[in-house]
Amino acid sequence: MGAVEAMNLLTRYLAREIYFSVALVFFALLMLFSLFDLINQLNEMGTGNYSLMYMLIFVALTIPSHVYELFPVAVLIGTIVALVQMSANSELTVYRASGVSLKSLVLALLRIGIPMMILCVVVGEFVSPPSEKLALKIKLKAQNLNLNVSEFRSGVWAKDEGSFVNVRNVMSDTSLQEITIYQFDERYQLQGIIAANRASYRAEKEWLLKDVKQTKFSEQGATIHNQAELVWHTALNPGILTVLLVVPEKMTAMSLYQYTQHLSDNNQQTARYEIAMWGKLAYPIAVLVMMVLALAFSSYNKREGGVGTKIFVGVVLGLTFHFAGRLFANLGALNEWNSLLSATAMNWLFLALALTLLWRAERR
Repeated sequence: MGAVEAMNLLTRYLAREIYFSVALVFFALLMLFSLFDLINQLNEMGTGNYSLMYMLIFVALTIPSHVYELFPVAVLIGTIVALVQMSANSELTVYRASGVSLKSLVLALLRIGIPMMILCVVVGEFVSPPSEKLALKIKLKAQNLNLNVSEFRSGVWAKDEGSFVNVRNVMSDTSLQEITIYQFDERYQLQGIIAANRASYRAEKEWLLKDVKQTKFSEQGATIHNQAELVWHTALNPGILTVLLVVPEKMTAMSLYQYTQHLSDNNQQTARYEIAMWGKLAYPIAVLVMMVLALAFSSYNKREGGVGTKIFVGVVLGLTFHFAGRLFANLGALNEWNSLLSATAMNWLFLALALTLLWRAERR
């Protein structure tokens, strides 16, 4: 058997073992996170027609978001499980002894990781965002909230019973900017317009509008009143608005690019959305980085820790990657660091860690 055939055989065997292990890890993690989601939804059970069936539909539709978020973690743990098992059975030792170099193993892992990287992009760009929005719409309909929310370049437009509401910006603290409320009667005749510069969520179904200009229309004409504050009662809440408009984690890379351009055209801060955009583009590459890092674990002597120890370390590293990545992104947005560096910092750090561990293992 030639070297090329042997490498192809190794790649196919590695792919089968890694894909199977990653699938098992995904199944376990998704079941765990879905259980947490279901428990969280129990607090809202009984609101309107929001029954157990709707809760299960909502949880099922949020699974793609968890798949995307957990991709690097699942790939890291699954690859560690597969490689450590092969190392424990001396399979990797046999392959290395037969002339397979470390470089060849890395290239084989990268080839195996490319389909998973593509799958990560597909889920993050085309499956997760619409699925998340559909889940929220079904939930709102089941709770009998008479809301119809749409997103445009001019902001969010929402129908709230007899009113149409336009919110230009939803800020990171869930406050609103540039709110316009168009009030209609039962015959869809315009009765009044309320325009406010800012709004903050004060209590359930209650917002406090500030710097308010209220226009009322009647047969005698239009009257205008300026008020410092006005209480606005509506079924809209911060969760609905942030999910459907400007939460970067819930937007596609294309939507983030378009929204960043929109903010830039209006001389507004774009750092948070630029970081999220670069993060979306760099996130699938983390799948390949995690596979290289997993290979470093298989190079260690079995006496340095069993499968359970290595899996535990993999979980810790995966969670560190996830949460530290968010920390870097938030710090980058607050301090106006370079967007690309803020979004990809953890990729570079973990790649450096993987290469360092592999280099040390090769020297032994």
